[in-house]
Amino acid sequence: MFPIQIGTCGWSYNDWRGTFYPSGLGASEYLPYYAERFPVVEVDSTFYRPPSAKVVAEWRDKTPDHFRFSLKVPRVITHEKVLANCRQDLAGYIGAVRELGAKLACCVLQFGYFNKAAFATLDAFLGSLDPFLADWPTDVPVAVELRNKAWLKPALFDCLRRHRAVWVLTDQAWMPSPLYQAQRLDVITGPFAYVRLLGDRAEVDAKTETLDRVVIDRRDQVHADAAAIRLLAQRVVVLTFVNNHFAGYAPQTIQELQAALDES
Repeated sequence: MFPIQIGTCGWSYNDWRGTFYPSGLGASEYLPYYAERFPVVEVDSTFYRPPSAKVVAEWRDKTPDHFRFSLKVPRVITHEKVLANCRQDLAGYIGAVRELGAKLACCVLQFGYFNKAAFATLDAFLGSLDPFLADWPTDVPVAVELRNKAWLKPALFDCLRRHRAVWVLTDQAWMPSPLYQAQRLDVITGPFAYVRLLGDRAEVDAKTETLDRVVIDRRDQVHADAAAIRLLAQRVVVLTFVNNHFAGYAPQTIQELQAALDES
């Protein structure tokens, strides 16, 4: 069995003060405190704006040697320019994230749902993705998330596999579950596996304004996700990230997930 590394999607949550973080802990100390308790983190802020090299270096210097970061690729590349005419944007981003050195676990290309006006077919999308991944720097691990369930076909996985790009399995409302994918599709496309527990943001937001407690019982999903992770870990290392909006409070969901993995 290969290692399973679990973390949350972000660490900068004031809602966690008094539950996960000590009440008197300053925001500047959140990351070092987090990194003492989890081995990895997924950085969501880089999706909204490219990080500066200075900020990335600060993240590196605040965390222990074993700690790893997964950073989302900026939306200007994935959503606004959709992989076209973005060499300068990508070069700036890659230059900054390389400041992490060995602490850089992965960069994630997160794509939304593409309607026919954006890409009429999967082949049309792969016509953009394939050359983009061919130009991706080989020293920077990359993963791909795509929210078109009708496009989960061999052509997609073959494209990712050619470039050692990791497929991201998501537990969210409009995609097949990670367990379904792990059991029925050949989803190992790179040197590790990547699982995200995302849930339904609107459902959580309707139940709470503060992300400091579990408000939706997703124990059945957690156990199913644990089964998927165990299947993947038979072949490769598995990175797993839990979002607050999966059930309301990511640290508690991780406890439930770890318990389910231990039971397995």
